[in-house]
Amino acid sequence: MTQAEQNTVWLTQEAYDKLTAELEELKGPIRQEIVDRISAARDEGDLKENGGYHAAREEQGKVEGRILQLQDMLRRAEVGETPDDDGTVSPGMKVTYKFVGDDDTETFLLGAREIEDDTIAVYSPQSPLGSAIVGAKVGDVVGYDAPNGKRLEVEVVEAVPFTG
Repeated sequence: MTQAEQNTVWLTQEAYDKLTAELEELKGPIRQEIVDRISAARDEGDLKENGGYHAAREEQGKVEGRILQLQDMLRRAEVGETPDDDGTVSPGMKVTYKFVGDDDTETFLLGAREIEDDTIAVYSPQSPLGSAIVGAKVGDVVGYDAPNGKRLEVEVVEAVPFTG
């Protein structure tokens, strides 16, 4: 996987539109509401013991952080291009795998977690499992280091384009 591919965030058109709407809401009405609350709290006087002021400033920090996160994600987004149905794992694919030595399979969507599909788990291509299987084909066995440091091997059972 190239550096450019690792930095790409794969999103469905629906997820892209949802995140764009969230960004506009945060940059507009929500940001203005927080500014108004901070201003009103300032007018109350002593800021050291003004809980409303401190709560509004904390919320403002969280909102500004989310705005930056969304702007970055949308800037790097690759939207709606369905990957080829050739059995090769790439972002936008619904992947079924099993751990070597186990017959139980698990299925997930390889894409941005912000896709939030209630019917399927979503793993990032930058996750340990995601980065290990990108480029693998059905039947391939790949290994990766789990967050706990343990070496795991999985077999790709199926890889098909996600149709959402």
